[in-house]
Amino acid sequence: MRTPDRKPVIALVDDDSIFRLIASRTIQGANITERILQFTNGGEALEYLEGNSGQLDLLPDVLFLDINMPYVDGWMFLDDFEKIKSKLGKPISIFMVSSSLDPEDVNRAKQHKLVNDYVVKPVSKETFAKLVGMAA
Repeated sequence: MRTPDRKPVIALVDDDSIFRLIASRTIQGANITERILQFTNGGEALEYLEGNSGQLDLLPDVLFLDINMPYVDGWMFLDDFEKIKSKLGKPISIFMVSSSLDPEDVNRAKQHKLVNDYVVKPVSKETFAKLVGMAA
């Protein structure tokens, strides 16, 4: 569990390197974390989570997940995350982040029990701070 004196660890799961770069700088500018993990697809993120289960300081507190990625997309990640989440040792708040305004994507994400909220790219410093604050 996160202690009040420790800023949350944030994970970005997105195949778009430009988004990851801009989001990292935006999050750093908001001064809401000291550690940002980055993964190019859901498979990489799942491997990391499983490989570090039980090591609470290495696991993210908040995860920003893209929908459309190669190999393991956001929906597949959520299916597989459901199977491993009990082994991780701490809750992880998941926010779906996408440039899609497709009502089907928005509704599916908002109705998914593992997704805290759906956020449309680009994400502002204020929005990142608000979402991380909600997850605390």
